[in-house]
This record gives sequence, structure tokens and C-alpha cells, in this order.
Amino acid sequence: MSPTTSQQLFTLLVYSENCVGLLNQVSGIFTRRCLNIEDVAASKSSVPDITKLIITCWADRPTMEKVVKQIEKRIDVLKVCLFTDDDIVYQEIALYKVPTQVLLEEHDLESIIRHHSVRILEMTPDYTVLEKAGHRWETDALFETLRRYDIRQFVRSGRVCVTKSPVEYMDLYLEEQLKRREERIDNKENNPN
Repeated sequence: MSPTTSQQLFTLLVYSENCVGLLNQVSGIFTRRCLNIEDVAASKSSVPDITKLIITCWADRPTMEKVVKQIEKRIDVLKVCLFTDDDIVYQEIALYKVPTQVLLEEHDLESIIRHHSVRILEMTPDYTVLEKAGHRWETDALFETLRRYDIRQFVRSGRVCVTKSPVEYMDLYLEEQLKRREERIDNKENNPN
């Protein structure tokens, strides 16, 4: 689905314990609203035993706020945060597999590698695997440059990101939960009824 003028790209950070089926449950929420997930990535977070799903989607803010509320209702989900590109630092990684012989015959190969900050991951007589980290437009630009070299395989990771906030939102959430728990215990001790 192409974005409309009222839509923007949102990034959701979904924090949960690592459990089977969560991605399926979350993707179902997007499907029911006819929203396309652009990227998805999963990794451990800075909080022990907590997994972070990073999901990007084009939509308007009111729709995404509803999606966040629906995802947070999932029992396995601890917290969901919604961000725009201005709120985060993000990157993607792309791999390009091209025939080695074609690259070796290219006179401007060194300038292409320098201009796009490309890493050569593997070079065999048959193929070369190049790596590019950057924003989507940067990995797309290298793809277009390499198109004339007969790209055999191409893959791009989902977006990985960290917030520009000085604190980890999951830490704040856990502190709030601990405080609420302590208040409930205090209330039970003071009001045994």
C-alpha cells in the first residue's frame, strides 16, 4: 500500500517477554485494520529477559494510536511506544550479491565503494557479497547503482532503532509497575478488610 498525503511512517517498539505466537497476534491487528507492515525486526532489549519488536507502518496518527492500544491489550505485551523518524535514530542493513568478474572489470569500483560506504563481506571467484548500512534511501541508491552489475541476490533487514530519549521507556514502565505493586501491598496491610 502506498502512503497517502495524510499518512506518515511510524515506528512501534513492542516490549514483551519472548513468547511463541506474539508476532502473529500483532500482525493480525494490522491485518484487521488493512495496514501493511513495512518492516519488522526483533531483538533482545537493554532490559534482561525483555524482547523488543520494531515495526514500521504508514498510517495516520489516530489509527496508529488505536493500534498501540490494541497491541497493549495482549497479555504477553508489556509496553508499546509509538515514534516518528524525528524521535529515533535508525538504520537498516542491506546485502548485495553480484558476480565478482563484473565488479573487477568496473573501473569506478573503488569510487562506488567509497561513495556508498560499502563493506565487502565475502569475495569468491564467482560472487561478491557487499554490505551497506544506512537509511532506506541509501540502500536503495546503492541498489540502483549496482543494478547494471547484474545483482544476483538482494536482502534488506528491518529497521533497527533506538530512541533519542535519555531513558529507556521500558525502564520507566517497570519502575511504575513496581511502585503500583508496592502501593497495593501497603493498602492491603493498612486495610486488611
